[in-house]
Amino acid sequence: MLVSKEDIYKYIPQKPPMIMVDALLECTNKYYISQFCPSANNLFNTDGFFNESGLAENMAQTAALGVGYFAVTNKEKIPLGFIGAIKNLSIYEIPIIGDTITTKITVLHEVLNATIAKAEVFLEKKQIAEGEFKVFINPL
Repeated sequence: MLVSKEDIYKYIPQKPPMIMVDALLECTNKYYISQFCPSANNLFNTDGFFNESGLAENMAQTAALGVGYFAVTNKEKIPLGFIGAIKNLSIYEIPIIGDTITTKITVLHEVLNATIAKAEVFLEKKQIAEGEFKVFINPL
């Protein structure tokens, strides 16, 4: 584990109660992997399930966590990112509150301050969601 739940806030611009990642498990220049276990008081708890909006936010925050980790590692300020588009978002299963999900962001293309990334969410080894994000990083 590269970043624990206690230190997540140091790597992403979001603050409680809007944090939707608990740990950074792996981080390379090609992909980032996070883990998250939504609690009963989570903002995206709908009748005991972590809803679709929560899954999309988890995907976006996993991308932010990877970028933030590289920034902190390089002693740089954490940049703000903005989602420009979400494409081909498919949700196959909604996790139950208390389930631990694993999210993988794979960087497909980077041009100037724009990144195209593929997001995949897993519950155990079963893929439950995927999509493609276009993210713009605000240059510092």
